[in-house]
Amino acid sequence: MSSIAGSRWVITGAAGNIGSALRSALLERHAVLVSTDIRPITSSAPHESVAEVDLADLENLVELFAGADGVVHLGGIADEADFHDLAEANILGTYHVLEAARRAGVRRVVYASSNRLTGSYTAGDHVTPDMPPRPDGFYGVSKAAGEALCRLYADKFGMSTISLRIGSYEEQPSSAREQRTWLSPSDAIRAFVAAMTTTEHTAVFYAVSANTDGWWDLQSGEAVGFFPQDDAAAWSTRELIDPDVPQGGKYATPEYSTDRMRR
Repeated sequence: MSSIAGSRWVITGAAGNIGSALRSALLERHAVLVSTDIRPITSSAPHESVAEVDLADLENLVELFAGADGVVHLGGIADEADFHDLAEANILGTYHVLEAARRAGVRRVVYASSNRLTGSYTAGDHVTPDMPPRPDGFYGVSKAAGEALCRLYADKFGMSTISLRIGSYEEQPSSAREQRTWLSPSDAIRAFVAAMTTTEHTAVFYAVSANTDGWWDLQSGEAVGFFPQDDAAAWSTRELIDPDVPQGGKYATPEYSTDRMRR
């Protein structure tokens, strides 16, 4: 991949916080966008079209992806939920996106994964993408499955897939955990642009700012051209965390999963 200007990208989950910010940034870079969500979206530029498409609708996705240079897959459930719902939206939905991209001849899929895929490592661990997944909940499990699907489509079908393990996307960090996991809005754009334009065929990296007390490897991001510029340390006084607690914090507690199970 090379320049974004003039290239055609489909964004799923385009109505969300990251999706909305990414659309604006890519339109400023003169990308041609097809923005889709199950929620209504208003087109904001002549070179953006919008569509309401469910990730369950494989045939509609194939039609939507026709002629695209790439897909940024942000759609799905973005937090812990009942596993049946997560499996349908996040696992089956990601399969549909990848399979539709294969059938439509799309060259690259950029997949929005999550740091929650490794949230059961402890605060004393330095985590790299090549370490085994240790999800802090069923949401993290769904993201591990999504990454595995991306790797399969890269290895088996020759599609370029880049997975970003997104940190805590906030305007500014507001907790001791977020001092380690914060992803600033500006760095989020840098991470997605790197994933969209890298010459790497397949990769997994942490989309996280250059936080002084960060837990996660940054070299894998640098390998695809992601160089974060922001640091949570600029926002608040450093707070200590017990090195033996899970990196997922509250997300790693049993209740955070059981409270969301169907009764």
